[in-house]
Amino acid sequence: MSVVVDASSAQTLVKDSCDSVRRKLQSFPRVSLAHLPTPLEPMDRLSAHLGGPRIWVKRDDCTGLSGGGNKTRKLEFLMADALAQKADCVITQGATQSNHARQTAAAAAKLGLGCHILLEDRTGYTNTDYTDGGNVLLDRLHGATVGRRPGGADMAKEMEILAERLRADGRTPYIIPGGGSNPVGALGYVNCAVELLSQASDMSLEIDHLVHATGSSGTQAGLVAGLAAAQSDLNLLGIGVRAPREKQESMVYDLACRTMDHLGAGFDIDRDRVRANCDYVGPGYGLPTDAMRNAVRLLAELEGLLFDPVYSGKGLAGLIDLVQRGEFSGARNIVFLHTGGSAALFGYPDLFSSK
Repeated sequence: MSVVVDASSAQTLVKDSCDSVRRKLQSFPRVSLAHLPTPLEPMDRLSAHLGGPRIWVKRDDCTGLSGGGNKTRKLEFLMADALAQKADCVITQGATQSNHARQTAAAAAKLGLGCHILLEDRTGYTNTDYTDGGNVLLDRLHGATVGRRPGGADMAKEMEILAERLRADGRTPYIIPGGGSNPVGALGYVNCAVELLSQASDMSLEIDHLVHATGSSGTQAGLVAGLAAAQSDLNLLGIGVRAPREKQESMVYDLACRTMDHLGAGFDIDRDRVRANCDYVGPGYGLPTDAMRNAVRLLAELEGLLFDPVYSGKGLAGLIDLVQRGEFSGARNIVFLHTGGSAALFGYPDLFSSK
């Protein structure tokens, strides 16, 4: 079912429900880090190339902080919470080419907080372009300290160990989970959901499907909670980049329910709202696939847009394949949420050095 219809009564309903969610969000501490609202633009050359529904892009690569990306929305709430708790530094973790780590380091720099990043080796790559370029270079440029941990490490435990060391030195650390994926961070995508609904209403745009890459679950959980709180039945699909479908959907549903409780919107979340297609992960998280490489190159050539090889590139590859297979038959408009991360391209230069 479509998000909005042309009738003014339907537009009023959307506006009222979105306003209600915004009022609830105003009760939470928040710092201004992102350039919002992000643009909602058609990708008409891609649409013509695929010969399916019209495809739009929600440009969360344009959030502004250190090259943009989806984590900035989450950090507006997470950093505000850190400041409210009188933290003087933050700790977070991610994979080597973590977009979240980069944006956290930038947010900490902007707010005058120390930043400590732990990077887990999830790929085994030793090329210096990967281990020290791209996002890692930017982590350090923003003044963060960078520590390394082997693949499979208990990263939550590793962050707590580091936090104890910092406390012993008289510091007050604030721990941010990987991807900023907890109920505080997911509020950023509750806000994104109502932002998108409002944009669609203002444009009289009937969106049939919203598609995005899903990994640590915070973005999808926030969208699920936001759409439910706004009483929207927009079809949401996450393209998994890390976990098998059952695990991915379970993580998203659990966090969406906790986010809704944190928001206090008074709505239950139907399990059927959480859908993930994890057929495009390939050999593993952060490991390239031919489909991802082709999708990234296609969008660069057709639309002048850059997608990263870990998240948005695999999400885009999934969207393209599903359109070509007719999975969106009958749909008129699909929105792809671009989660940013183009800095990671410089960690994989050999992938795109030649056709």
